[in-house]
Amino acid sequence: MSLLDAIVSAAFRDEKVGRIVVFSGDHHKRGYLVRSPADESKIKSFLKMFYFAHFSILLLGMLVANACATFFIHLREFGEPAEHLFRSMSISLGCYVLLVGLPYGLLWRSYKEALSSFTSPQDEIEISGSSAGRKPWSVIVGLTAFGALILIAGVLFLVRAKP
Repeated sequence: MSLLDAIVSAAFRDEKVGRIVVFSGDHHKRGYLVRSPADESKIKSFLKMFYFAHFSILLLGMLVANACATFFIHLREFGEPAEHLFRSMSISLGCYVLLVGLPYGLLWRSYKEALSSFTSPQDEIEISGSSAGRKPWSVIVGLTAFGALILIAGVLFLVRAKP
């Protein structure tokens, strides 16, 4: 639960006007003033529930989509998977879209609709810059991708064909 708490706590900031919440997925640099500790706890519980469902759909959906795609790809009627790479990838993509994309789209739509119950237009505040202590996502993604490339290169080096 500490991972969920850390993710949810990153949405809250202390500004000059008071405690504000910045919801993820908002294209504009705006936050909403949190009026009371009770409102803050209500928003935190909602965000924890959303992020738990978010991670569950992505992780479990990916595993189920992979299992379904593997089942369909290896049916004898379709021949060998290596012979039909395009068909195999299309089946995998279709299973992923159906088992992950559809539930995630419905979750995202309900998340956007529920945000209006926690905020009001009068509490909207423009945010200046990024919050202190938070790294931009592009840096985190870049470092993760670089680490993954190094790991892949190391594995390929270890399992290369020996003369």
